[in-house]
Amino acid sequence: MGPGDLARALCGLELSPHPNLLIGLQKADDAGVYRLSDDQALIQTVDFFTPIVDDPVLFGRIAVANALSDVYAMGGKPVCAMNVVGFPVDKLPIELLQACLKGGLEKLTEAGVALAGGHSVDNPEFLFGLAVSGLVHPERILAKQGVQDGDALVLTKPLGTGIVSTAQKASAASAEAEALVIASMEALNRTAAEALAPFEVHACTDVTGFGLVGHAAEMIEGCPVGLEIRCADLPIFEPALEYARMGLMPGGLHRNRRHRQDMLDVVAELDPALVDLAFDPQTSGGLLVALPADQAEAYLDALIAAGVESAALIGRASAELAGRIRLA
Repeated sequence: MGPGDLARALCGLELSPHPNLLIGLQKADDAGVYRLSDDQALIQTVDFFTPIVDDPVLFGRIAVANALSDVYAMGGKPVCAMNVVGFPVDKLPIELLQACLKGGLEKLTEAGVALAGGHSVDNPEFLFGLAVSGLVHPERILAKQGVQDGDALVLTKPLGTGIVSTAQKASAASAEAEALVIASMEALNRTAAEALAPFEVHACTDVTGFGLVGHAAEMIEGCPVGLEIRCADLPIFEPALEYARMGLMPGGLHRNRRHRQDMLDVVAELDPALVDLAFDPQTSGGLLVALPADQAEAYLDALIAAGVESAALIGRASAELAGRIRLA
């Protein structure tokens, strides 16, 4: 099963329309949105995965930041959450799970999100994440699609978490590289999302397992525009570039590339390692934002002023590239 296959299978179901379901499986987005009243809508999402770091406290913090990200990507404010846990009770000490839950609660507290409960099962693999509820005004939802001709693309976190994690598993990553990636993965996208408030955002998503190109492709599916991404402008973890040149790349990177190959144009002289980074599956990645070109620099200035210093202007939308992504 390739990237997006499960989502497409679910979207193929015959769903009964509901007048208050503003975003659902009819047009898959980062989260579902249900209108509660004329001025309030409920955002719902769930996300969980297996440990990607050895420290259980850090794993908990990263998993929570990742789960909350979908609410931020929709323009909402997460308000409460439920733990989702799978744990091999006969294989691992319960103290490991307790440490993970402690880390998760720390990140929820930082985000101002209430932990309302959760559910756990005995499972062969350790899994942790959250079901998250958030709130947004129905007229201020940031959907994944809606990119317009001439829009600028801004990415708010560096790329390379998958590659560095692969290098770490091979005992090839430096301690400095691991620390950089962990700090990024556990950083909330709250600041980047809140900084969008004054701007005319046409589309927004967060970059996670499908990589930059995969999520960018979702933004333009069925739209009359395409995207040009300037690889030299991508914010990246510099060690990830080195590890990519060493061939230390996750399997998901190759699956992401195969899945979007048919809609991709790559300038011949590009550094192959930079192209690899554009497909690298991210954990708790940054926001990918499409907004009018004349507002992009102001948004970047607002991000820098708020402490989000790794954000970058990475490309543009063009009707001439309709249905295509060009890596230049």
